[in-house]
Amino acid sequence: MSEVVASRYAEALFQIGNEKGTLEQLASELDVLKSIFVENEKLVPFLEHPRVDNETKKQFINDVFQGFSDDVLNTLYLLTERHRIGIVPAVTDHFTQMVNDVKGIAEAKVYTVRELSESEKEQLENTFAKRFDKQAVKLETIVDPSIIGGLKLRIGNTIYDGTISGKLKRIERRIVTAD
Repeated sequence: MSEVVASRYAEALFQIGNEKGTLEQLASELDVLKSIFVENEKLVPFLEHPRVDNETKKQFINDVFQGFSDDVLNTLYLLTERHRIGIVPAVTDHFTQMVNDVKGIAEAKVYTVRELSESEKEQLENTFAKRFDKQAVKLETIVDPSIIGGLKLRIGNTIYDGTISGKLKRIERRIVTAD
């Protein structure tokens, strides 16, 4: 349910940014906002606390988030008043996804045994951008020693598994089903 609500807030913010031509600015502000909400565990409980009145919460948001655009601040006020401030990270994720869709950018996670060099990362980004017919692919590298070797790439719900551990599992399944 909160995912649906978060997508609606993100969509409204996206439409405002699109009309004003401030999508890039909103995206960067929301990126910062998400990290603040994720790193500060006491922020959401404070903004949701029933004994703290809305004026105090609004003043707190004004003080803490100085420099943010009015659109982001108004969204925070609205989420606070409606007791939905906890969905800020989800709103940010949905907004980022919409901006990336408009730009033709896909986000992906790549799992490897070691950190990839910049040239390896760039080559993977270019290869998968062509494969998915996107302008660009942004890769997040996750080091996972359990894959033994090779790499696994996840874009949305699609997984490309070129790991040694994945190949071993497929071989094992074939042997078990052959019996």
